[in-house]
Amino acid sequence: MAKGAKGPKGKKITLAVAKNCIKITFDGKKRLDLSKMGITTFPKCILRLTDVDELDLSRNLIKKIPDAISKFQNLRWLDLHSNYIDRLPETIGQMTSLLYLNVSNNRLTTNGLPVELNQLKNIRTVNLGLNHLDSVPTTLGALKELHEVGLHDNLLSNVPNSISKLPKLKKLNTKRNPFPKAESSDMFMDSIKRLDNLYLVEEKDLCGTCLRKCQQARDKLNKIKSMATAAPRKAIFSTLVSPNSMAKESQEDWRIPSVCE
Repeated sequence: MAKGAKGPKGKKITLAVAKNCIKITFDGKKRLDLSKMGITTFPKCILRLTDVDELDLSRNLIKKIPDAISKFQNLRWLDLHSNYIDRLPETIGQMTSLLYLNVSNNRLTTNGLPVELNQLKNIRTVNLGLNHLDSVPTTLGALKELHEVGLHDNLLSNVPNSISKLPKLKKLNTKRNPFPKAESSDMFMDSIKRLDNLYLVEEKDLCGTCLRKCQQARDKLNKIKSMATAAPRKAIFSTLVSPNSMAKESQEDWRIPSVCE
């Protein structure tokens, strides 16, 4: 960008526009959905809508989340993924009703995560994937209600034992980190009781990075299928007309993961 040039002008969100973006979820909660709207600055007008239960500001161009985010005291679900956020405000720790927090695919570093995260005692899911974390925040070890943690695609060299000892942890994603030994991540993952989920999404709903990763995984699967065609293997399931043993063995390579891999 040329010196003195202004950045991209984002869409202006008025209170009227925001009110029209409130939806009712299947379980009767109010969700304010401002995703994919080209927003560059956190819209202050939505601070007048703090009675919503869910807030989606994902896939925008937002760089900073204000301290006033804590006014959303009823918020149980906060999605900020795919923005340009490099730091979360300390006041996020006051949002004790939060059950779900997604800040993946941003510019967060370990220093950009406040220690106040340890006050989110009810949080169930935290996705910190696709950022610039070089260590896991020790605050995560204090969140005893965590069920799912996403740490994939960062700069991690290890994951502390305090994470593996979380009593209710069922899913931990640490893929594509520069661990010293490839097997160290696998050994760590084996100590976690995991739930395998299949999520189907449309391409238009994926950010560019996630879409490329899914396409790469699909290409890898096609390559495996072509190899299987060239050198057919003996069917493992003799009662099946079209055995799917090769796909079954490689399902972790093509499965679209639960926390936006």
